Amino acid sequence: MTDPLPQLEPFPDDWQTALCIAAHPDDLEYGTAGAVAAWTRAGKTVTYLLITSGEAGIDGLDPAECGPLREAEERAGAAEVGVETVEFLGYPDGVVEYGLPLRRDIARAIRRRRPDLVVTSNPDPRPAWGGIDYADHRAVGLAAVDGVRDAGNRWVFRELLDEGLEPWKVRYTALGMSPRASHAVDVTDTIEASVASLHAHRRYLEGLGESAPDVDGMLRGFAAMHAPRFGGRLTVAYELLS
Repeated sequence: MTDPLPQLEPFPDDWQTALCIAAHPDDLEYGTAGAVAAWTRAGKTVTYLLITSGEAGIDGLDPAECGPLREAEERAGAAEVGVETVEFLGYPDGVVEYGLPLRRDIARAIRRRRPDLVVTSNPDPRPAWGGIDYADHRAVGLAAVDGVRDAGNRWVFRELLDEGLEPWKVRYTALGMSPRASHAVDVTDTIEASVASLHAHRRYLEGLGESAPDVDGMLRGFAAMHAPRFGGRLTVAYELLS
């Protein structure tokens, strides 16, 4: 018999501002939006940074039309959980590369936003839900982890100093869908907001056709996945790096 997984710790509450970084519109709505709703209801400020506009995400829609549509759906989904500021960096969807340009752009956003907490995707190829994660997710997660460190070092990307952006030390970095989850946010009271946030991506979900998920059932299933490790409560779990 394998040893049972340890109980999850409550997610830290000693912070006020968060920046959530994701590759595509809808990525944050697959779980993290429930935690965001809990945070904004508690008076915290959360902003979003999307690396792409998700323009390659709907098979039957030209990217030139799809990108603006998906940006609008992301803003609508963010509003459902109390997020007012959503920024897009415009990297090409599906072919995001880990490297210095992406690290610099993320470090720039962190220095500008000055968050206490950064939430991003897990760079591990095998996420908590199984299978192999998308290349964009992995590239963005790793670049975000490195970008957090870069943002705090004045001698990395010195051109940011010329832009008037002083170094900023992020207090916590949290990885979503990590197989090494250590902390959890109780989303029992915000699961409906989480579901509404993903439902805001109407055209994207329609474009999935028969493979479109049962949004309510899927998100509740994700939230129940770690419930035995958190007093039976619905949760969003994270690996906390710092």
